[in-house]
Amino acid sequence: MIWWARGFNSPFPLAPTFMGERNETSLTSSRSPHNLLVMKNDRDLSAGLAAAVRAGVIDQQTARRLEPFLATNATPPDTADPDDEKLRLVTGFNDIFVTIGLVMFLGALSYLLLTVSEMLAAPVVAAASWALAEFFTRKRRLALPSIALLFSFVASVFLAVMLVVSDALPNDLSPGAMLAAGMVAALGAYAHWMRFNVPVTVAAGAAALASILLALCQIVAPNLPADYPIAVFVPMGLAVFALAMWFDTSDLTRQTRRTDIAFWLHLLAAPLIVHPILMPMMADEASLASAIQVMIVFLVLAIVALVVDRRAILVSSLAYLAYAAGTLITAVGLHSASFAVSTLAVGAVVLMLSAAWRPLRRAVMALLPASLRARLPAVGPA
Repeated sequence: MIWWARGFNSPFPLAPTFMGERNETSLTSSRSPHNLLVMKNDRDLSAGLAAAVRAGVIDQQTARRLEPFLATNATPPDTADPDDEKLRLVTGFNDIFVTIGLVMFLGALSYLLLTVSEMLAAPVVAAASWALAEFFTRKRRLALPSIALLFSFVASVFLAVMLVVSDALPNDLSPGAMLAAGMVAALGAYAHWMRFNVPVTVAAGAAALASILLALCQIVAPNLPADYPIAVFVPMGLAVFALAMWFDTSDLTRQTRRTDIAFWLHLLAAPLIVHPILMPMMADEASLASAIQVMIVFLVLAIVALVVDRRAILVSSLAYLAYAAGTLITAVGLHSASFAVSTLAVGAVVLMLSAAWRPLRRAVMALLPASLRARLPAVGPA
């Protein structure tokens, strides 16, 4: 995962390179990532040849002849295709091994503390998650454990405040308790970001802010979220999507940590937008009309995903697509096999999208004006 760097114009603090991945390089509008990497490689090459001359391995004249040859024939810098949407969750099996240990340790710790006091468990787990992050995130730079510890910390902070304000775990979310919990969780996410700079923290903070807005809606109009979910959740999702696009458009080559931040924000925005629109369609009795509506919404989402080059937008709608496919299959008389056939159909759609992503994206991008294409990731080679 491409996380940290120095010298880019960001509202967030910077940290050293994380986990041995690529340094962030896309930093000013006047210098491209490729040019900066070439400059760095040239400096490294000159320094290496100078060291060889000092060590007596080659003479100065040979070094002068070698430098232009090696610079011309050097391996090009890492320019991963943006279409691949690379996301590095693990640096090795040790990430998985450590994450298993963290889940077991924090899960057992929470269980044991719950037997003592409900009020004690969440704060202690939050403190333990922060303490473990000091080693596994700040020192060891492990990707998957860092994500797990971030989620554990923010969720524990949220639950701890809910318990303090509600004085007990409520059966339903009290708006006042959720408002307080969301505010403290957002502050906790910000503190975690300032200390550890884990990209998913931005999405966690956005989720906490969304919970604040939801609580405010419930306080002002208690029935508003249930009666008009589109009016409540879709604007939140679009705001998160806009923030994700801000990060995406500032790193079109997807070589910096901004692309990781954008990925997690897209993953958060998708369900906020998709579920309020499609869930009412599933609530009604299955019909051909609702199935066709779901497919139309999926088609629109697919076009948006192709334009912005983010597959995460489609993930939240796959279950609804399976529902629509099952409804159509049932309508033609295949009642007993509707689940298997609909799952097969959705799997085939996912595989076809994956295989034809670049040709489809090229066709969609050709329809857009040049000014808009310039602000989106370029289409990779066929």
